[in-house]
Amino acid sequence: MNTPDPRSQARLAVQREPNNALAWIMLCEYELDAGDARAGEAAARRALALQPGHPEALARLGRAQWMQQQRAEAAASLRAAAANAPRHPGIAVWLGHVLEEVGEAEAASDAYARAHALAPDEPQIAAYLLAWRRKLCDWRGLDALAMQVRAAVREERAMVEPFAFLSEDSTAAEQLQCARLRASAVAQSVRPLPAVAARASAGRLRAGFLSNGFGAHPTGLLTVALLEALHAMDTIDVHLFALNRDDGSLVRQRLRAATRLHDVAGLPHAQVAQHIREAGIDVLFDLRGWGGGGAPEVLAMRPAPVQVNWLAYPGTSGAPWIDYVLADGFALPAALAAHYSERVVRLPRCFQPTDTARALPPAPSRRDCGLPERGDGMVFCCFNNSYKLNPRSVGRALAVLRGVPGSVLWLLSGPGRADERLREFAKAQGVDPRRLVFMPKQPHAEYMARLQHADLFLDTEPYNAHTTASDALWAGCPVLTRPGETFAARVAGSLNHHLGMPAMNVDSDAAFVARATALGRDPQALSALREELAQRRQDSGLFDMPAFAGDFIAAVRTMAGG
Repeated sequence: MNTPDPRSQARLAVQREPNNALAWIMLCEYELDAGDARAGEAAARRALALQPGHPEALARLGRAQWMQQQRAEAAASLRAAAANAPRHPGIAVWLGHVLEEVGEAEAASDAYARAHALAPDEPQIAAYLLAWRRKLCDWRGLDALAMQVRAAVREERAMVEPFAFLSEDSTAAEQLQCARLRASAVAQSVRPLPAVAARASAGRLRAGFLSNGFGAHPTGLLTVALLEALHAMDTIDVHLFALNRDDGSLVRQRLRAATRLHDVAGLPHAQVAQHIREAGIDVLFDLRGWGGGGAPEVLAMRPAPVQVNWLAYPGTSGAPWIDYVLADGFALPAALAAHYSERVVRLPRCFQPTDTARALPPAPSRRDCGLPERGDGMVFCCFNNSYKLNPRSVGRALAVLRGVPGSVLWLLSGPGRADERLREFAKAQGVDPRRLVFMPKQPHAEYMARLQHADLFLDTEPYNAHTTASDALWAGCPVLTRPGETFAARVAGSLNHHLGMPAMNVDSDAAFVARATALGRDPQALSALREELAQRRQDSGLFDMPAFAGDFIAAVRTMAGG
């Protein structure tokens, strides 16, 4: 006899005791875990009707509202929950999550710090504080927090978010351990669909892609030209399963025109999985992984016979429901394969496509960008997200500024007081804070227009530029990187390698500073480098999306064949 799942048991419990607020709170928890935010909200409101102000019910109401994109309402609910339970670290953590979303960056940091103060030995909470402090470039206590989190992962004492763990100086083995712990927690919360065998026939294959980034998002920008090339070749059927709603962007329109796009935003996990199963997908690509906003629970239900980790999460899934990882020989060399739970399929070119159909709009004036006029100062840039910055990478870039008089470092503006903290760090390193120039986040076309003013991109480590590296190269800006030992630390190096510019991959921080400084002091050498990049863009094959599509189809057929 089949035992009812916990969600069904919770529904039976509220039928037996309809006036038991705790029973409704437990039902809410299970509904939310199943991805049914509306049912979860209804259960939370029933609990609050029975026990007004109950902090656990308020916290879960906030979580349900957050899942439905009701950010302000979620923040209000969680603030009330935290006020009613000021010594509850879990509620403080959820409040931090929502304050991140509504743009209250420093308040979010305070919430995580409060949770950590209440439970200093809880590594999962330490991981939340660590990750958010990295985003704010608030490097207080960074080493101690990082040591606590890494030790907990190695010793299997805590489940922390694998995506945030990529920013740590962790080994590939530790990243695998972190992902496995997270996958184990997901596996316990879902019930797989009945198994379906891979098709034995050599007929037309159906490839599916699951993501919350089908729009004006890095995933959409990376994949749209490839998907258009697949559509033009007309040899496989392509289905997109969009966890995000239509953002009205041109990228979303192009994706819809090139594929069959299924809007599954807001559906419970089981319904998304059933939708994929009914579409008859042969090979399903997870384009989010542990990156946040995805649906690992859907993949854990096994809606497709073959499931693949590709593109969005630069590491191993650690998940038994993911069969393959699609990579290339530079980003994932043979030495790393032992630390991957998936079988590795390698493309003959860089695993990361990009949108080669986009034009470069005219650039605004350098003055409007806050930059020195051409000839008055070299413009080094790093447009990686703030969580990829760290004392080592920023210190390395500041050493370059010290070696190139008049130069500036152009950065993407971060949340909260991140920009102010970076200026303080520069001052402490003997660099005039005014030599740091910050670009507010821009629509993609405006960002690409401005990027044409950058002379040289200075990469970060251990989490490289990925989409931003492709953007820089497409805009004609060379990328200098120091490839590391993990996938996340090798993506920019893979782009340079497949571009045919291996000299832009250096092997030490000293070589990084020396190379950047030499280019910054020699405008003719830099001009020759940029001319080489322009030529390599044309003849290297890195940006040849029709050829990429051919390689991709071959990989899909390999994986579908087992």
